[in-house]
Amino acid sequence: MLPSASDFAKAMSGLGIKKDDTVVVYDSHEIGIFSAPRVGWTLKTFGHDSVHVLNNFKLWVEEGYPTESGEFWDVDTCVYPIPQFDESKVIAFEEIREVALDHNKEGAEGVQILDARSTGRWSGADPEPRPGLDSGHMPGSISVPMSELLDPVYKTILPGKELRKIFETKGIDPNRPIITSCGTGVTAAIIDAALNEAGYGDASKRKLYDGSWTEWAQRVKASDGLIVKVCV
Repeated sequence: MLPSASDFAKAMSGLGIKKDDTVVVYDSHEIGIFSAPRVGWTLKTFGHDSVHVLNNFKLWVEEGYPTESGEFWDVDTCVYPIPQFDESKVIAFEEIREVALDHNKEGAEGVQILDARSTGRWSGADPEPRPGLDSGHMPGSISVPMSELLDPVYKTILPGKELRKIFETKGIDPNRPIITSCGTGVTAAIIDAALNEAGYGDASKRKLYDGSWTEWAQRVKASDGLIVKVCV
């Protein structure tokens, strides 16, 4: 899902964003929160730390804050330096496969995998939206549907206190490493943003599985025990 460092720099240059600019990211007012956390996470992964996710534009519009509309206008392009990619924020297929294989084994690191897909897709009861892709979950993963982390009406990320209660109820240990995952690597960033909002755990011990379930279900087999179904 992630671009190369050079493609990232080219895109930022084309948008007229400078390295020292502060960037605010938001989704449409119809959606509230969906892909903005992924964009913010991507910027930080490429070293653009001055970025914020608006929580959120739906509430902004409904509370009557100023907006603009009309035709798009050209921006002044700039030279954005090719950044250093922060590999510590991402986990690749081979590494997360080892985590799944080590689940419940003596001496395992106790890495926690949090899955943002719906409970039905996680359990295997509901199909994946991509045809031909098996549903279910990785061994040991914890179901944390993104919808549970958002206000049902305004689609804002819930307050930190409420988020902490959700994470605690699900048995997520803030002292252990966390991997976030979803369908295609987008809504996994909502879990990451919610963990930040709650101040839950050490951000330096978190990674996002960029390939997420789409890659996982195409590269492993249920017969290997790496696709778990709670009910079928």
